[in-house]
Amino acid sequence: MSRLTSSLCGWGIGFYLALGIPSQHASAEPQRFVQDRFAIGFWVDPPADANMDQHYADLAAANFTLVIGGFGAGSPEAVDRQIALCEAHDLRALVSEAGRAPRQLPESPAVWGYKLRDEPPLQEFPALQKSVATLREARPGKLAYINLFPNYASNTQLGAPSYDAYVNTFVKEVNPDVLSMDHYPMMTPDEDGRRKYCNNLDVMRKVSLERNIPHWNYFNTMPFGPHGDPTEAQLKWQIYTSLAYGAKGVLYFCYWTPRGEEFPKGGAIITAEGRKTRHYGQAQRINHAVKNLGPTLMKLTSTGVRRVEPNTNPDEVLQGTPLQHLTPGDYLVGVFQHADGRKAILLNNYNFAYTAWPTVKFDEPAQQVREICPQTGKEIEVVDDSPDMDGLQVSLDAGEGRLFVLSGK
Repeated sequence: MSRLTSSLCGWGIGFYLALGIPSQHASAEPQRFVQDRFAIGFWVDPPADANMDQHYADLAAANFTLVIGGFGAGSPEAVDRQIALCEAHDLRALVSEAGRAPRQLPESPAVWGYKLRDEPPLQEFPALQKSVATLREARPGKLAYINLFPNYASNTQLGAPSYDAYVNTFVKEVNPDVLSMDHYPMMTPDEDGRRKYCNNLDVMRKVSLERNIPHWNYFNTMPFGPHGDPTEAQLKWQIYTSLAYGAKGVLYFCYWTPRGEEFPKGGAIITAEGRKTRHYGQAQRINHAVKNLGPTLMKLTSTGVRRVEPNTNPDEVLQGTPLQHLTPGDYLVGVFQHADGRKAILLNNYNFAYTAWPTVKFDEPAQQVREICPQTGKEIEVVDDSPDMDGLQVSLDAGEGRLFVLSGK
């Protein structure tokens, strides 16, 4: 989060066991949090006002799956209303503790857990470990949610000599059930921060795999400070890049526009006054696709990420993956193992300004490859988008990704 908003303030076990991979947490007591669906969430929940019912209907209509509270719903009474509305709209929630002791925290199937801390420095980890252990004992199976700094935070902010040391110390000392961070890449004519965003995701991916826990991340949705206002394609780029790195949660910063001198332009998904911005329709469209991909994404384990740059030979970069050939271009390729033994490829258009029409060749006949349909979530035959051309061509919107599953034979 920004420093202003931060001041306001498992899935892996069952999945890896299903694959036959031992989990160091599998025999731990008490019960650990298990993520039961792909998380599409946000920072800054709607206010607990007279229109709260409509606010949560709008969240569900925009295809969100997770509410992270603590801004709009900060009192015990407001949190209880928030939970009831999440139950009504089939949403999951990470709610504010609202001053309640661990054994007084509300319980509901809709409550994934409780928001504990945003962007803690390393010096707070011992105290956070005690808080997490206490909460886990009082509310088995619930998540004690903590969000970490991005990799562009200073060593002083981190309280650590490096970002790797910061993240690795966190997982060793605090023993979380989810790894989460926020990173807002610069995507302006004067500055391109996409590589650093990918580097941050790579750290999360590696630690997530080592600890057998899912990783989530916040991305930028609004203008603030030096950050520009993202286009729909830039929103897609941030989300599909996270998916290529194996994220099991993507989180918008922000949903409701926070007030304060840091946000004079407004411009989140909903304005501070409650009006939908253009980002509402954008999020609704993007979330619809991601929500449909979600059940399959939850069954995938990342085995690699390949960056195909315009000046590289794609076939050399992709050696050892199920994608044997790709025409030159600008791409990010996520490689996965499905829980049922099949292989999967998430092909991303790395360019957020132009569409792409690559010709692709998988390591098995195209008739055996299936695409996960972003409109239905079902496995469908791969369609050649340019049947009059040689080879199999797939089209990608700017910043978009497409998910393919192979037989693995």
